[in-house]
Amino acid sequence: MFHSNNYLLSILVSISEMASSSGLRQCIRDVSPYLILLVVISTLGPLQFGFHLAELNAPQDVISCRVRQQPVSRFSAALSLMSSSSPNNDQATASSALPDCVPMDDAQFAVVSSMFTLGGLAGALGSGPIASAKGRLVAMRLTSLFYIVGSIIETLGSSIATLAVGRIFSGVGAGAATVIVPIYISEVAPPRERGTFGAMTQVSINVGILVTQTMGYFLSYGSAWRWILGAGILIAAVQGFGLLLIPESPVWLAANESVAQARRILQRIRGRHYDIGEETSTWGDSAVIPEEEGLLNDPSSGPRKGSTSSKASLKNNGTLGFVEVVKDPLYRPALIAAVGVMCAQQLCGINSIIMYSVSLLRDLLPINSALLTIIISAINLITTVACSPLPDKFGRKTCLLLSIFGQGASALVLALSILFETKILSAITVLFFVAFFAVGLGPVPFILASELVGQEAVGATQSCCLGANYIATFLVAQFFPIINVALNERLGGAGWVYFIFTALAVLCGLFVLSRVPETKGKRDADEVWGRTQRLD
Repeated sequence: MFHSNNYLLSILVSISEMASSSGLRQCIRDVSPYLILLVVISTLGPLQFGFHLAELNAPQDVISCRVRQQPVSRFSAALSLMSSSSPNNDQATASSALPDCVPMDDAQFAVVSSMFTLGGLAGALGSGPIASAKGRLVAMRLTSLFYIVGSIIETLGSSIATLAVGRIFSGVGAGAATVIVPIYISEVAPPRERGTFGAMTQVSINVGILVTQTMGYFLSYGSAWRWILGAGILIAAVQGFGLLLIPESPVWLAANESVAQARRILQRIRGRHYDIGEETSTWGDSAVIPEEEGLLNDPSSGPRKGSTSSKASLKNNGTLGFVEVVKDPLYRPALIAAVGVMCAQQLCGINSIIMYSVSLLRDLLPINSALLTIIISAINLITTVACSPLPDKFGRKTCLLLSIFGQGASALVLALSILFETKILSAITVLFFVAFFAVGLGPVPFILASELVGQEAVGATQSCCLGANYIATFLVAQFFPIINVALNERLGGAGWVYFIFTALAVLCGLFVLSRVPETKGKRDADEVWGRTQRLD
């Protein structure tokens, strides 16, 4: 207990030091307004992942024709009145051409919802190689097209089939975005703040969830739910336009096209007076086109400092596929570590709360179920933002272990509190469960792949990671309610399933302890794994 108290005290002291004026000044020096613009535009992709993930949650009963809920506010009522009495005949005709709802039972609605995961798996597996071969920017622009097409089909959907197809297109965009954007952000962010900016992927996902849950609270009636789906078109259009204004990743350019161009872009991102020498010291000149070579090197001098003819460096000129990464013993430990952490993100049980909080807490708090979902989403967002500097301060591995331990302990307390019907404790424990997720398991898995392997393998590795993540998400979403009901009927009472999540948290913690290296402050994958480059 004494050591535990000392550890908690050291965390509080470190947080206060992190907020000191020197740390703040360092952050201000490293972060330029242009970098903020790049992060905001690129994270619109993960934001739409969260948006589409939760878009059917609140209006489920209205979409499936189970109820015809009335507007919950004066604004909603006014919007309903305006749409029903529109003087525009064309608009009225188009509105009447679409049904207010699409009749579905639970199984059919589950199919529509799960199509998003199917599309996400396809997008995650296919986007990595594209991002490695064609560039991060090209791949991100493709995601905006999938989002636009998917949102249009969903908004105009009048049958189960059309809604499912729209969900597949949106899922492809979401799966691709969650692969590419973390890579892009890690490559444009300053090394000292890479963990903080990497957390922006999870922050933007939570923003998307909160936005769509809030819209669902006000627009879950009549045909107004189509406004929720239609908002996805606007967000995707803004993303597509913004991606025309931002540059390609300088790290990808240095490895595949032009080191000189990459340096110019990196200098613009960092600011005119920022010294980029340390960041670019390992780029070398292997990708420099002939007409630029004379500008970068003195022919009479020897090899440039930081350049290398190692096997790992030569691979940077090409990209590796899934099979090559899996077979190569050089990348296998990194692949195992990154995929394992991505699976741990889901197997510790966060989606049992995010997706089933309404049914879990319905009898615990006297609050409207849709409003309760908004509150949980808001807490998830606030804690994610508050904890975003922690991976850079304490390290990725430390944050992962703290997150896993916290969720495991919360799952144990939640199981006991539900079993013994301690309602207030159950509600409080759910909030802690979500908060501990934000400490490490939320943001860290998205940044690990780009820090554990070199540029030649990062696309394939990230695709494998997100593919495993979507499979784990499907397993939890599909089997949590089934196992929960089976255990409750077999053993009596409720909450038994959270003992399973406690055990899974223990296993995930042991995996992180033994197989995941610390990447904080490491310049590249060779330094992470303690490798020395070997000459051919």
